[in-house]
Amino acid sequence: MSNSMFYTGLSGLNAAQAALVTTGHNTANVNTPGYSRQSAQISASGGSYVPSVGFFGNGAQVTNVSRSYDEYLTSQLNQAQSMNQSLTTYGTQISQIDNLLASQTAGLAPQMQTLFTHVQAVANTPADTSARQQLISSSQALANQFRSMDHYLTGLNANVNGQMSGMVEQINTYAGQIASLNKQVAMFGNASGTQAPNDLLDQRDQLVSDLSKLVGTKVVVQDGGQFNVFIGNGQTLVLGDKATTLAAVGSSIDPTRTTLATVNNAGTAVQLQEGMITGGAIGGLLQFRNETLSTAQNALGRIAISLADTFNAQHMAGYDLNGAKGKNFFSQASPAVLPNVTNAGTLTPSFADIGKLTTSDYRVDAMGSGDFKVTRLSDNTTVGADSTGAYDGLKLTFTGAEAGDSWLVQPTRAGARDFAVVLTDPAEVAAAGSPFAGTTGGVSDGSNALLLGALQNKKTMGGGTASFNDAYAQLVSTVGNKARQVQISGAAQSSLTLQIRTAQQSVSGVNQDEETANLLMFQQMYQANAKVIQTASTMFDAVLGIR
Repeated sequence: MSNSMFYTGLSGLNAAQAALVTTGHNTANVNTPGYSRQSAQISASGGSYVPSVGFFGNGAQVTNVSRSYDEYLTSQLNQAQSMNQSLTTYGTQISQIDNLLASQTAGLAPQMQTLFTHVQAVANTPADTSARQQLISSSQALANQFRSMDHYLTGLNANVNGQMSGMVEQINTYAGQIASLNKQVAMFGNASGTQAPNDLLDQRDQLVSDLSKLVGTKVVVQDGGQFNVFIGNGQTLVLGDKATTLAAVGSSIDPTRTTLATVNNAGTAVQLQEGMITGGAIGGLLQFRNETLSTAQNALGRIAISLADTFNAQHMAGYDLNGAKGKNFFSQASPAVLPNVTNAGTLTPSFADIGKLTTSDYRVDAMGSGDFKVTRLSDNTTVGADSTGAYDGLKLTFTGAEAGDSWLVQPTRAGARDFAVVLTDPAEVAAAGSPFAGTTGGVSDGSNALLLGALQNKKTMGGGTASFNDAYAQLVSTVGNKARQVQISGAAQSSLTLQIRTAQQSVSGVNQDEETANLLMFQQMYQANAKVIQTASTMFDAVLGIR
């Protein structure tokens, strides 16, 4: 009996030691990211049957070291983090455009107001050379502002490209590490049966958590505990111990934009549809670029193109101090076209009616037999030709096009970039009306300048629904409202993420007070079982001492 008591006490001692080691491990990792609290699972060892008496217990045994883990909460937290990071990234980016457009000093509205104020000054005193020079100077300042804002927006696009390239490198690193851990988990799992390698599982979960902050992530657990990881709307990233390599490449549709691609076994980059990539910082960047950045740059360009077109047309209707007909006052951009590299034919876009231009880009597809499909990308709507054969104010001329050819048309993207003052001589400001054609008598006539000034409030944009100021105010309002919407959504998502993290940590997190109490409890358990062993030893010595 004393021998049985000795082994019973030893089993309890080992169980207490295992519990103490596990508790110490928890305490050591109280601040380790992704660590899940572990517990030594202790059960009775069963009993030995003694005839006519019954069963005597054989002590305790450690059956498993489990981690406190809730798969559902972990998955919910990853999804919440992904959406939160997407909104945070979007909000950071859009706030830069919002601040630029709404600025009372750096914005466009003050410069346009100054231009038309000086146009009115020329109309009031057409013979005043200084008034004419002020008009040219304010025009140059406005052109500089257009180009400066466009340069800023182009810089934001370059910044998005750079961030995406860096994030793709991080994704590849995480994917490789997850695949490596999958291999180890499978190996240790097979070697130890049902005993899970808890710390490796925590490391893998933390990598998935970090990955979800970069891009939307979904995990499917295979038999054997390996993770299959998918990103966005189903793109495979990790299958067991194999990781897909991503690359940041120039878009085949728009080389100025970086997009994501998978690298196949032959080393060829196959571009992903951007609509597949959602969530995380990359999803936020793509959403910002597609919804706000491109639209803002196009809207700014449309104002510049419309201003140049209408101002030039009215200026050319007047006469300068020498009686010469007015010239172009501003330069005007042409619509840009980006062909697919496999095209057989060409497309030449031109402006048919600038007043009908939108702020969208367009995809043009050759369908064969002379048919073409024009898709407005802002709302993914097929656009039909109007009675003049134009598409939203654009004329499209094709040469040698074949079925399968496609083009990206950007009608207004370069509008602000290419806006400049081409008239530099104050005497060439065509302030006079047509009764002074070919004469110098128009020195005191400002009738055409009055018509130029009237353009400020004339509804020349949006099919006759908006003035220059209206269009700019609409741009400022649209971006501002979107910025506030993203900010509100981000705040709500941050709160939700915090709630889910709190729930997840209540299950998996280490509570230092609880671990301290456990240390005392298991220490007492250790000491008590040591006393059992000591007692058994004393009893055994007493038996040996009997003569």
